[in-house]
Amino acid sequence: MYKVEIETTTELTPDLLNCLLDIHRQIPEFDKPYSESEYGLRLNNKAILIMFIKVEGELAGFKLGYELNGSTFYSWLGGVIPEYRNLGLAQHLLQAQESWARESGYQQIEVKTLNRFSSMLAMLTASRYQITKITQATDRIENNKINLQKSLIETV
Repeated sequence: MYKVEIETTTELTPDLLNCLLDIHRQIPEFDKPYSESEYGLRLNNKAILIMFIKVEGELAGFKLGYELNGSTFYSWLGGVIPEYRNLGLAQHLLQAQESWARESGYQQIEVKTLNRFSSMLAMLTASRYQITKITQATDRIENNKINLQKSLIETV
């Protein structure tokens, strides 16, 4: 059994931004990494949540999102470094993000993924995220963008 920890913050500091940029480069699916300025554009002047997950003290993955509006939280980026996959870390991050968003008063979470990320899509649908829109790619079907949403309001 591994010791797994999640560190959470709601403030983007220059050191945290460097850490995000570094881990972003270690995830091969992010073939076109976002620039430092894109992070700033998306995250400045918004309520944000940054989570890092560690295994035995080593950084293994992250999840990052921000407020779209008063009722909706957008799960923007996340990933697990390949050597730490298949340990359930992405699921841990997803559940932690949902709990934080619910406790923070959000009513729903939105996320986007690409058709080619089948494990992400499977995890989201298994976690009761529902597809709200599919945007056809101009090149290949695996590049279709899939929008999903999950209600955080408990139903009886």
